[in-house]
Amino acid sequence: MSFKSKIRPVELCENYVNLIDQTILPYEFKTVQIKSYQEMAIAISDMIVRGAPAIGIAGAHGLVLGANSIVNITDKVEFFKKLEEIADFLKSTRPTAVNLAWAVDKQFECAKSFEKESVQVIVKKLAENSKRLENEDIEINKAMGDFGAEIVPKGATIMTHCNAGALATVGYGTALGVVRSAFAKDNTIQVFANETRPRQQGARLTTWELLEDGIPTTLITDAMCGYFMKKGMIDLVVVGADRIAANGDTANKIGTYTVALAAKAHNIPFYIAAPLSTIDTSIKSGDEIPIEERNREEVTHINGKTICAEGVNIINPAFDVTPSDLIAGIITEKGILRPDYNNSIKHAFNN
Repeated sequence: MSFKSKIRPVELCENYVNLIDQTILPYEFKTVQIKSYQEMAIAISDMIVRGAPAIGIAGAHGLVLGANSIVNITDKVEFFKKLEEIADFLKSTRPTAVNLAWAVDKQFECAKSFEKESVQVIVKKLAENSKRLENEDIEINKAMGDFGAEIVPKGATIMTHCNAGALATVGYGTALGVVRSAFAKDNTIQVFANETRPRQQGARLTTWELLEDGIPTTLITDAMCGYFMKKGMIDLVVVGADRIAANGDTANKIGTYTVALAAKAHNIPFYIAAPLSTIDTSIKSGDEIPIEERNREEVTHINGKTICAEGVNIINPAFDVTPSDLIAGIITEKGILRPDYNNSIKHAFNN
């Protein structure tokens, strides 16, 4: 059994970028056409497109849209000044996920490498490079999935948190890529998906795409993870990541740290699945990872309805950081990195 990527959350087309609107899944499947870098910034900020790899590619495509809007500037000094402003604007939309800055920076480097060419040629090369990054994402995820499948026991139950699947990438997925590759070899494995408050990405998105692929999935609320671990019903945990420090400390969706602590208490291996582009070697530890604070309505409301007393104080960090000593391995497209992460990460980038 093998899976083809049936879900394309982000795709560069001729004059626009096609996005699956993830804010309305699973109630409705709808795509939106993004025609400007300003619209892309809003789509990233409002989580129409979400997941670190996906917003990275969306940011890359956003820079193509931005370059298209300034293609008539003939002065290349002025062109690059405007292009850099657009790049910085796109990178500012979501600060925690390093893939966004990584992909936009890759695009800007591509543009600079052709600075002796005409502006029209530069814009064309940007689009070509953006499409290359898009296509590479699926191949990277499949490589991660194959490496990750090696550590999944026969008949295992895998717990995951948030959505790190095809919807969070260009297709196939990181953590769910591991699930897909493992299921292709052994269709007796199953998944326990944490609901993932406050935006319910596990409930809305992970369950939707796994059921689309016929992978047995059980939905639980976040607070139930320890209960099922204690009952011996979970064999391993695999989650995605939004930024990984040089020492292996990992930022992922809020609640991940709690799951990792519970896994440690029950001697259950806890793995991260993420491409090397998610690793930020410029920061030494998770203490340096910026944590995005999102609006209070994500906590106070579900489907537009208030769920708490009016006037209660709200704090809504979108991510937390799991220390590296809780992580059994980091599954990448170059293999599974093991502690000491300072050394294994350095080795992965040098080979």
